[in-house]
Amino acid sequence: MFRLDGKVALVSGAGRGMGFGVAQTLARQGATVVINDFFGDRAEAGAQALRDEGLQAFAATADMTDRDAIFAMVQGLLAQHGAIDVFVHNAGIPAQGWGYSPFLESPPSEWDAWLQLNLHGLMHACQAILPSMIERRWGRIVAINSDAARTATGMGLCAYGAAKAAAIGFVRNLSGEVGRHGVTANALSLGTMNNWEGSEQIARKSASVGRAGSPQDVGAAVAYLASPEAEWVNGQVLPVNGGSLVC
Repeated sequence: MFRLDGKVALVSGAGRGMGFGVAQTLARQGATVVINDFFGDRAEAGAQALRDEGLQAFAATADMTDRDAIFAMVQGLLAQHGAIDVFVHNAGIPAQGWGYSPFLESPPSEWDAWLQLNLHGLMHACQAILPSMIERRWGRIVAINSDAARTATGMGLCAYGAAKAAAIGFVRNLSGEVGRHGVTANALSLGTMNNWEGSEQIARKSASVGRAGSPQDVGAAVAYLASPEAEWVNGQVLPVNGGSLVC
Protein backbone atom coordinates (compact mmCIF):
# COMPACT_ATOMS: atom_id res chain seq x y z
CA MET A 1 0.00 0.00 0.00
CA PHE A 2 1.10 3.55 -0.83
CA ARG A 3 3.78 2.20 -3.14
CA LEU A 4 5.20 4.48 -5.80
CA ASP A 5 7.01 1.99 -7.99
CA GLY A 6 7.49 3.32 -11.51
CA LYS A 7 6.71 6.91 -10.50
CA VAL A 8 9.07 9.87 -10.80
CA ALA A 9 8.93 12.38 -7.94
CA LEU A 10 10.49 15.85 -7.94
CA VAL A 11 11.02 17.35 -4.49
CA SER A 12 12.13 20.97 -4.34
CA GLY A 13 14.49 22.21 -1.66
CA ALA A 14 15.40 18.62 -0.81
CA GLY A 15 19.16 18.72 -0.43
CA ARG A 16 18.85 18.49 3.32
CA GLY A 17 16.41 18.69 6.24
CA MET A 18 12.67 18.31 5.75
CA GLY A 19 12.89 18.04 1.98
CA PHE A 20 15.50 15.30 2.13
CA GLY A 21 13.31 13.36 4.54
CA VAL A 22 10.43 13.58 2.08
CA ALA A 23 12.64 12.51 -0.83
CA GLN A 24 14.03 9.61 1.18
CA THR A 25 10.54 8.36 2.09
CA LEU A 26 9.28 8.55 -1.49
CA ALA A 27 12.37 6.74 -2.74
CA ARG A 28 11.91 4.01 -0.13
CA GLN A 29 8.34 3.63 -1.42
CA GLY A 30 9.74 2.82 -4.84
CA ALA A 31 9.77 6.18 -6.61
CA THR A 32 12.63 7.50 -8.69
CA VAL A 33 13.34 10.73 -6.85
CA VAL A 34 14.78 13.96 -8.23
CA ILE A 35 16.29 16.11 -5.49
CA ASN A 36 16.15 19.81 -6.33
CA ASP A 37 18.18 22.37 -4.45
CA PHE A 38 19.45 25.88 -5.03
CA PHE A 39 22.97 24.57 -4.36
CA GLY A 40 24.17 21.94 -6.81
CA ASP A 41 26.57 20.25 -4.40
CA ARG A 42 23.82 19.88 -1.81
CA ALA A 43 21.42 18.38 -4.36
CA GLU A 44 24.05 15.91 -5.52
CA ALA A 45 25.01 14.97 -1.96
CA GLY A 46 21.37 14.24 -1.14
CA ALA A 47 20.94 12.15 -4.28
CA GLN A 48 24.14 10.24 -3.55
CA ALA A 49 22.99 9.49 0.00
CA LEU A 50 19.86 7.87 -1.41
CA ARG A 51 21.84 5.96 -4.04
CA ASP A 52 24.04 4.66 -1.22
CA GLU A 53 20.86 3.06 0.16
CA GLY A 54 20.29 1.37 -3.17
CA LEU A 55 17.53 3.80 -4.12
CA GLN A 56 16.93 5.58 -7.43
CA ALA A 57 17.81 9.27 -7.09
CA PHE A 58 19.06 12.14 -9.23
CA ALA A 59 20.00 15.77 -8.59
CA ALA A 60 18.57 18.87 -10.28
CA THR A 61 19.79 22.36 -9.50
CA ALA A 62 17.44 25.31 -9.95
CA ASP A 63 16.43 28.48 -8.15
CA MET A 64 12.74 27.96 -7.36
CA THR A 65 12.11 31.70 -7.63
CA ASP A 66 13.41 31.81 -11.22
CA ARG A 67 10.65 30.93 -13.70
CA ASP A 68 13.04 30.33 -16.60
CA ALA A 69 15.24 28.07 -14.47
CA ILE A 70 12.23 26.09 -13.29
CA PHE A 71 10.93 25.55 -16.82
CA ALA A 72 14.39 24.54 -18.05
CA MET A 73 14.77 22.05 -15.19
CA VAL A 74 11.35 20.54 -15.83
CA GLN A 75 11.94 20.17 -19.57
CA GLY A 76 15.26 18.49 -18.89
CA LEU A 77 13.69 16.07 -16.42
CA LEU A 78 10.87 15.20 -18.80
CA ALA A 79 13.39 14.50 -21.53
CA GLN A 80 15.47 12.33 -19.18
CA HIS A 81 12.74 10.46 -17.30
CA GLY A 82 9.68 10.78 -19.53
CA ALA A 83 7.44 12.01 -16.73
CA ILE A 84 7.16 13.86 -13.46
CA ASP A 85 4.37 12.02 -11.65
CA VAL A 86 4.71 13.70 -8.26
CA PHE A 87 5.78 17.24 -7.45
CA VAL A 88 6.41 18.21 -3.84
CA HIS A 89 6.93 21.92 -3.30
CA ASN A 90 9.08 21.96 -0.19
CA ALA A 91 11.41 24.86 -1.07
CA GLY A 92 10.41 27.84 0.99
CA ILE A 93 11.88 30.40 3.33
CA PRO A 94 11.23 29.01 6.83
CA ALA A 95 9.55 31.05 9.53
CA GLN A 96 12.92 31.59 11.21
CA GLY A 97 14.55 32.59 7.91
CA TRP A 98 15.02 36.20 9.00
CA GLY A 99 14.14 35.73 12.63
CA TYR A 100 10.91 37.00 14.10
CA SER A 101 9.93 40.43 12.85
CA PRO A 102 6.81 42.29 14.09
CA PHE A 103 4.75 43.41 11.14
CA LEU A 104 5.28 47.14 11.70
CA GLU A 105 9.03 46.57 11.65
CA SER A 106 9.12 44.26 8.62
CA PRO A 107 10.39 45.69 5.32
CA PRO A 108 8.44 45.03 2.10
CA SER A 109 11.54 43.35 0.65
CA GLU A 110 10.94 40.51 3.11
CA TRP A 111 7.28 40.25 2.08
CA ASP A 112 8.32 39.91 -1.55
CA ALA A 113 10.93 37.23 -0.80
CA TRP A 114 8.43 35.12 1.13
CA LEU A 115 5.87 35.43 -1.66
CA GLN A 116 8.35 34.69 -4.43
CA LEU A 117 9.38 31.33 -3.00
CA ASN A 118 6.40 30.15 -0.96
CA LEU A 119 3.74 31.19 -3.50
CA HIS A 120 5.14 32.22 -6.88
CA GLY A 121 7.69 29.39 -6.96
CA LEU A 122 4.87 26.91 -6.45
CA MET A 123 2.80 28.55 -9.19
CA HIS A 124 5.67 28.65 -11.69
CA ALA A 125 6.49 25.00 -11.05
CA CYS A 126 2.87 23.94 -11.46
CA GLN A 127 2.60 25.76 -14.80
CA ALA A 128 5.73 23.94 -15.95
CA ILE A 129 4.79 20.46 -14.72
CA LEU A 130 1.00 20.23 -15.05
CA PRO A 131 0.71 20.01 -18.85
CA SER A 132 2.56 16.69 -18.91
CA MET A 133 0.54 15.37 -15.95
CA ILE A 134 -2.73 16.33 -17.62
CA GLU A 135 -1.64 14.76 -20.89
CA ARG A 136 -0.97 11.45 -19.11
CA ARG A 137 -4.05 11.89 -16.86
CA TRP A 138 -2.12 11.18 -13.65
CA GLY A 139 -0.28 13.43 -11.26
CA ARG A 140 0.14 14.55 -7.67
CA ILE A 141 0.93 18.07 -6.44
CA VAL A 142 1.77 18.34 -2.73
CA ALA A 143 2.62 21.71 -1.20
CA ILE A 144 4.41 21.78 2.15
CA ASN A 145 2.69 24.48 4.16
CA SER A 146 2.51 25.71 7.74
CA ASP A 147 0.05 26.18 10.57
CA ALA A 148 1.17 29.82 10.48
CA ALA A 149 -1.32 30.13 7.60
CA ARG A 150 -4.20 28.98 9.81
CA THR A 151 -3.64 30.54 13.22
CA ALA A 152 -2.34 33.65 14.99
CA THR A 153 1.08 32.81 16.38
CA GLY A 154 1.84 36.22 17.85
CA MET A 155 5.45 35.55 16.90
CA GLY A 156 6.00 38.12 14.17
CA LEU A 157 5.07 35.84 11.28
CA CYS A 158 2.55 38.04 9.45
CA ALA A 159 4.29 38.07 6.06
CA TYR A 160 5.28 34.41 6.31
CA GLY A 161 1.76 33.39 7.29
CA ALA A 162 0.25 35.51 4.52
CA ALA A 163 2.45 33.84 1.90
CA LYS A 164 1.59 30.40 3.22
CA ALA A 165 -2.14 31.21 3.33
CA ALA A 166 -1.95 32.40 -0.27
CA ALA A 167 -0.34 29.10 -1.26
CA ILE A 168 -3.19 27.20 0.37
CA GLY A 169 -5.70 29.30 -1.54
CA PHE A 170 -3.85 28.53 -4.75
CA VAL A 171 -3.77 24.77 -4.08
CA ARG A 172 -7.47 24.65 -3.29
CA ASN A 173 -8.43 26.50 -6.45
CA LEU A 174 -5.97 24.56 -8.57
CA SER A 175 -7.52 21.29 -7.40
CA GLY A 176 -10.80 22.32 -8.98
CA GLU A 177 -9.13 22.78 -12.35
CA VAL A 178 -7.03 19.62 -12.49
CA GLY A 179 -9.04 17.00 -10.63
CA ARG A 180 -11.02 15.92 -13.69
CA HIS A 181 -7.73 15.28 -15.48
CA GLY A 182 -6.52 12.65 -13.00
CA VAL A 183 -4.35 15.11 -11.08
CA THR A 184 -4.75 16.00 -7.41
CA ALA A 185 -3.42 19.04 -5.54
CA ASN A 186 -3.16 19.02 -1.76
CA ALA A 187 -1.13 20.60 1.01
CA LEU A 188 0.31 19.72 4.40
CA SER A 189 0.00 22.15 7.29
CA LEU A 190 3.01 21.62 9.55
CA GLY A 191 3.27 22.46 13.20
CA THR A 192 6.50 22.93 15.14
CA MET A 193 9.26 20.98 13.41
CA ASN A 194 12.58 19.84 14.86
CA ASN A 195 14.72 21.86 12.46
CA TRP A 196 15.51 24.81 14.72
CA GLU A 197 16.90 25.36 18.19
CA GLY A 198 14.24 25.38 20.89
CA SER A 199 11.64 23.55 18.83
CA GLU A 200 11.33 20.58 21.18
CA GLN A 201 10.71 22.79 24.18
CA ILE A 202 7.94 24.69 22.38
CA ALA A 203 6.42 21.49 20.98
CA ARG A 204 6.23 19.85 24.40
CA LYS A 205 4.05 22.74 25.54
CA SER A 206 1.84 23.04 22.48
CA ALA A 207 1.50 19.60 20.89
CA SER A 208 -0.59 16.89 22.54
CA VAL A 209 1.82 14.29 21.14
CA GLY A 210 4.52 16.10 23.12
CA ARG A 211 7.32 16.43 20.60
CA ALA A 212 8.33 18.36 17.52
CA GLY A 213 7.74 16.92 14.06
CA SER A 214 10.44 15.18 12.06
CA PRO A 215 11.29 14.83 8.36
CA GLN A 216 9.99 11.26 8.61
CA ASP A 217 6.60 12.48 9.84
CA VAL A 218 6.33 14.79 6.86
CA GLY A 219 7.57 12.13 4.45
CA ALA A 220 4.91 9.67 5.58
CA ALA A 221 2.11 12.17 5.00
CA VAL A 222 3.48 13.09 1.56
CA ALA A 223 3.78 9.42 0.61
CA TYR A 224 0.08 8.96 1.30
CA LEU A 225 -1.03 12.02 -0.69
CA ALA A 226 1.28 11.01 -3.55
CA SER A 227 0.00 7.46 -3.69
CA PRO A 228 -2.58 5.93 -6.03
CA GLU A 229 -4.71 5.18 -2.95
CA ALA A 230 -5.19 8.92 -2.34
CA GLU A 231 -6.82 9.64 -5.71
CA TRP A 232 -10.07 10.74 -4.01
CA VAL A 233 -8.29 13.29 -1.80
CA ASN A 234 -8.13 16.62 -3.62
CA GLY A 235 -7.94 20.26 -2.60
CA GLN A 236 -7.33 19.38 1.04
CA VAL A 237 -5.01 20.66 3.75
CA LEU A 238 -3.77 17.82 5.96
CA PRO A 239 -2.59 18.97 9.42
CA VAL A 240 0.66 17.32 10.49
CA ASN A 241 1.25 19.06 13.79
CA GLY A 242 1.20 16.62 16.70
CA GLY A 243 -2.22 17.86 17.75
CA SER A 244 -1.15 21.42 18.44
CA LEU A 245 -3.96 22.83 16.28
CA VAL A 246 -7.10 20.74 15.84
CA CYS A 247 -9.52 23.09 14.09
